[in-house]
This record gives sequence, structure tokens and C-alpha cells, in this order.
Amino acid sequence: MARESWKTREARRIATVAKYAEKRAELKKKGDYEALALLPRDASPCRVKNRCSITGRASGYMRKFGVSRQTFRELAHRGLIPGVRKASW
Repeated sequence: MARESWKTREARRIATVAKYAEKRAELKKKGDYEALALLPRDASPCRVKNRCSITGRASGYMRKFGVSRQTFRELAHRGLIPGVRKASW
């Protein structure tokens, strides 16, 4: 389980990226890199880390499902992910 501070920090970063997205696109289109450098550091989309939506774990993240590999396994075994079955051959 990730610490609550990590989860809130990521939520704040996502909000900051959304807030400055239009302004960043406009400045990049103009080629005004000095003004772009003056924006907050967390306004850059590459600062956002993919985290599990349930536990907040950062590593082992599965993009298609939005959860970590451990959470995915638990949910799949319980049958809570539609279309996912345990392999058997």
C-alpha cells in the first residue's frame, strides 16, 4: 500500500497538468521556451507517474486495467474483471 502523501501528491500533479495544459500547448506552438520554463515544474505531463487506482503502487502498473499486477491478479481470481479468465491448458 502506498503512503497517502504519495497518492495526494500525484492527484495534485494531475490537477496541475490539467490546469496548465492549454497554456503549455500555446507556448510550445509559439516556440516561447523562456515562458515555458517559468511555468511550474509539475505542469509538465512527464512528471505524472502511473499508479494503481486501488493501492497506489507505482511499479508493476498495467495500463489497460489501471491497476498493479498484484491487484489485477486478486481481482481476476475473484472474477471482478470482465473478459479475464485464468489460463488453463
